[in-house]
Amino acid sequence: MKNIKITAIRKARYDDLIEKYENPIDHPCDIEEGQVFIAEGWKRPEGFCESAWESISPFVMTLAYGGENIYDGWMKNRKSAMISCNDGFRPVSFYIEVMEE
Repeated sequence: MKNIKITAIRKARYDDLIEKYENPIDHPCDIEEGQVFIAEGWKRPEGFCESAWESISPFVMTLAYGGENIYDGWMKNRKSAMISCNDGFRPVSFYIEVMEE
């Protein structure tokens, strides 16, 4: 099984949606752009957002087990994917790639 590098590429924030729909919360997303996590195979990296993991974990698992060319040529790097978390107020886009040994 391969290790997977997960890099937070972009973090958006939709203040208009937050104001209109979200109840105030004490601890919104604390992932920062450029932050890197390493998944040892299928295992969620320590400190990685559980909700974001639910969004990206199927892609991490596919790549960790040797899958590639997800969605038939979608990515320039066949052993990667760009996946966003499911937070509609503060989505984070993650670049997921196989770490070659």
